[in-house]
Amino acid sequence: EKAVNLKKDLAEMQEWMTQAEEEYLEKDFEYKSPEELENAVEEMKRAKEDVLQKEVRVKILKDNIKMLATKVPSSGQDLATELNVVLENYQLLCNRIRGKCHTLEEVWSCWIELLQYLDLETAWLNNLEERVQMTENLPEKLDAVNDALESLESVLRHPADNRTQIRELGQTLIDGGILDDIISEKLEAFNARYEELSHLAVSRQIALEQQLQTMRETDHILQVLQENLVELDRQLTSYLTDRVDAFQMPQEAQ
Repeated sequence: EKAVNLKKDLAEMQEWMTQAEEEYLEKDFEYKSPEELENAVEEMKRAKEDVLQKEVRVKILKDNIKMLATKVPSSGQDLATELNVVLENYQLLCNRIRGKCHTLEEVWSCWIELLQYLDLETAWLNNLEERVQMTENLPEKLDAVNDALESLESVLRHPADNRTQIRELGQTLIDGGILDDIISEKLEAFNARYEELSHLAVSRQIALEQQLQTMRETDHILQVLQENLVELDRQLTSYLTDRVDAFQMPQEAQ
């Protein structure tokens, strides 16, 4: 009777594993929204816990069959063969569910990381747009133009590492068919805004550099002119002081 019960327990265990495999490993999942992906991760975590909890039951079966084998070798031997099959299938199920759970957790982590990088780069784009707007309607003063140029250049020196991460993470998820529509839309919007603002910022940078160069050249010309006027004023004052007749002076002084 004990052998019959153990045989029944083994059959039930095998049936449960078959159902678990069908439910958790053979279903075709399509992750088209973050909610679907998150739900799949949570479901697979529960599946892993459920399968690992059966380890106690498997151990009890193993101990009971060993005990029976010492008392009734003939019955125990048959059950031991069935037990080995169940143990092998159980270990395989555990490994596969662990693997799938790990994969889904990695995918979810990849999605969260992508969102974080997008948030960082979007904040940078907002800052860049603000700096570009600050370069408009500047007063015609050297310091104002120079400060605006330095401010814009400091933002443009932003490293490209985050954008590389965004591209790689997004492509990895899209290649796996995970959230591909949502990610493609987000990346397209981000890249379009990045290209637009980057080109605008570089154009403003070039315009400010040219404006600054022109203002510096103008300032230099004015400075030279001022120095010449000061020298001319000194000479004229000297002539007046010495009561030099105008017709005795050089033509340019006249």
